[in-house]
Order: sequence, then structure tokens, then C-alpha cells
Amino acid sequence: MTKSSQPSATATDWALLVFLSLIWGSSFMFGRILMLEWPPFTVVFLRVALAALTLWLFLLITKHDFSRITSIAPQLFLMALLNNVIPFSLILIGQREIGSGLASVVNAMTPIWTLIIAHLATSDEKITAQKVLGIALGFCGVAVLVGTDLLAGLQSSAFAQIAVLGATVSYGFAAVYGKRFAKIDPISVSAGQLTASTLLMLPIAWLIEGDFSVLADPSAKLIGAILGISILCTAFAYALFFRVLASAGATTASLVTFMVPVSAISLGVIFLGETLKQSTIIGALIILTGLILIDGRLVKRLR
Repeated sequence: MTKSSQPSATATDWALLVFLSLIWGSSFMFGRILMLEWPPFTVVFLRVALAALTLWLFLLITKHDFSRITSIAPQLFLMALLNNVIPFSLILIGQREIGSGLASVVNAMTPIWTLIIAHLATSDEKITAQKVLGIALGFCGVAVLVGTDLLAGLQSSAFAQIAVLGATVSYGFAAVYGKRFAKIDPISVSAGQLTASTLLMLPIAWLIEGDFSVLADPSAKLIGAILGISILCTAFAYALFFRVLASAGATTASLVTFMVPVSAISLGVIFLGETLKQSTIIGALIILTGLILIDGRLVKRLR
């Protein structure tokens, strides 16, 4: 009998996972700060450009072999569109109207869309009855979050939440498409993807939002937010996630999905003075229940 190849998580792995959830949770806080002053496409361009530069410096310093990146350039441009350009833009557009906590709760729908798309597009990741229940709960949670605004006449916050929901669909396609890069160094793929995103976002930001003159004379708060969302929440977070992935395995690393909304909501309340509506709490709990059912491990332990 062979032993399971799934590595066991250490105390250090769990500490890094919690730290990672705080980092990714803070991306919603930084995004909200930036959206109060700067236009969204310009912020996305700065985010991917600074993150790409940081990762390329890391690759050069550590002498990584990134020779395969040029051979997969067309695929990286599609991955950049699905994993950076579309979702980053939609989330920031949404955050012009809604707080960081609510945006992170809607973003927690990503694994649910990933499951649906994988079921339709692959032969080895099919949906079970338990996962169908989890998906249904996820959509019910979003309905609770967005429903009151829709009933009030499609207010701006409803459109904002739908924009963030659109980002999760794009992330779902990116997760399935990204399986083709499994055997390539992930940091190199990330650097290539972010470079492609930079090349895509430059003309978009320039044509839609102008010549970047809005960036003149930024406050220290804005500088800190853009450095935080690009270097900390994008470049550094990639490296940290892959560290946990290598040590504890994909199953444990995926648990960060459950932690990010808690971190984002807490940071928004503490630093941005955001308040929680009852519908946000109820919707978050329903989505979390759906994710737990899809994940399946807690259900197995209870059985």
C-alpha cells in the first residue's frame, strides 16, 4: 500500500497562509483608497507594471531559467487577459462604489465559477451532488448581497457588485486555462503574464483615461496604496503562495479562499471606517457554507 503524496502542513505553513490572507485581503483596502483618487485602468496598469518589474528583478537576482517564456508568449497574453486585465479592472470599477469588505465577499465566488467551468471544459473535474449544493448556496449568497439593491432599481452599488462578480467569472476561466502551465516554473509564468498584462493595459489606460497627468503630485497615502497593491499584494503574494503550495500542497493552500474575506472586512472596518450591513454578513456566511461543501474536507471529517 502506498502512502498519500499529499504533504502535511506545518505550523509555519499555517502562519504563512494566514499572513497571505491578510496580504490579499489588504488588496481590496488598497484598491478602495486608490479608487477615491485615481481612475481604474490607470491603477491596473501601474499595478501590473510594478509587479512585473519586481518579479523580473527577482528572477534575475536568483538566476532563474525563464527561457521557455518566449515560446508560450501567445498563451501568456490570453492568461493575462483572463487573470489580470479583466478581473483587476472590474474589481476596481466596482470598488468606486462599494467597500473593500463587500468586494472581497463577492470575490469569494471565484472557486464556484472555477468548478462550473472546469466541469464543462475538462474531463477530470466533474461536479458531484454535494458540490451542486455548494454552488447553489454560493449563488444564494450573492443574491442576498446584491438582491436589495436590484429591488431598489439597479442602483450603482448593484452594478458595482455585478462588476466584481464578473471578475470572478474571468478568474474561473483563468484557473482552468492556467492548468497548461503546471510544469513551468510558476514565478516565471507570473512574470511573463504580468508583462503581457502591462503591454495590454498601457494602450487601454492611455486611450480611455488620458496621459496619466492625474498621477502628478500623488499623496503619500496614494503612493503607499499603489506600492502595496502591486509589490505586496501581487508580486510578493505570488512568491508567498507558491512557497506554501510547495510545502503544504494545493489542498491546504486553497484554504486561503476562506480567509481573504474575513481579512478584507476586518481591514476595511479598522482602517477605512467601513460599516457592515446585515445582508453582507448573511451573504458571506451563505457563500462560506457553499465553499465548505465544495471543498468537502470538513464534511468528511464530520462524517
